[in-house]
Amino acid sequence: MKERFDFRTYWRRHWYEIGGIIFVALSFIMGLWGCYHLPRIQVILVFSWMAMLAHQVEEYGFPGGFPSIANIAAFGEKKEKDRYPFNQLQCFICNVFLCYGFYILAILFPDCIWLGASQVCSGALQILVHGILANIALKGHYNPGLGASVFIQTPVAAYYITYVLQSFPGQAWQLWLGIPGLVIAMVIVFIGPVILFRNRDNRYPFDPEEMYGYDKEKILRIYHSDEMPVMKRLGIK
Repeated sequence: MKERFDFRTYWRRHWYEIGGIIFVALSFIMGLWGCYHLPRIQVILVFSWMAMLAHQVEEYGFPGGFPSIANIAAFGEKKEKDRYPFNQLQCFICNVFLCYGFYILAILFPDCIWLGASQVCSGALQILVHGILANIALKGHYNPGLGASVFIQTPVAAYYITYVLQSFPGQAWQLWLGIPGLVIAMVIVFIGPVILFRNRDNRYPFDPEEMYGYDKEKILRIYHSDEMPVMKRLGIK
């Protein structure tokens, strides 16, 4: 008997691929219509969301492998490496419902400069996560997500800030409010769910195809080593 297709299960497993489709759709929408009809500041915020979609595809799809980098290389998990502390359900909720919602909220309210600043800077912040923490964990110069952070997300954030300073000088002070807004957003969208959903007995392990992507051999060498992982060195367990 043929199994019934479960869209929720499929979406949870392939959310970043669906995000890639959204990226392509937005490319056509913005290129053929949005850039000519939406306010420039709103266009920048849409591009910021597109940059995040590209970032997520790089992390989980091509070259992928972020789950093993996080669980094994960064946190040093030895027992339930396919589901602790990151698991499939937690990543789905964080990256789709919370992250998409945060980015879309800023797009819908472009006049809230502080919210837009929080949105674009959350993308630029990824360069610290991937450019420093993940690279220390891997002892390398690249990891999935760094490319989009350097070449798309950070430039978009810099352009947004420059545009606000030039076009809305009277509201530029709100850019400073983007800093606490960024901190709150990071706690709600990423840090909080990781803490709340971490459970060694959860039923949502990553599929083997999701676990490993970029430099699987290096990840496995780290897994079999006794070196203290970077997050424990920082006092984060």
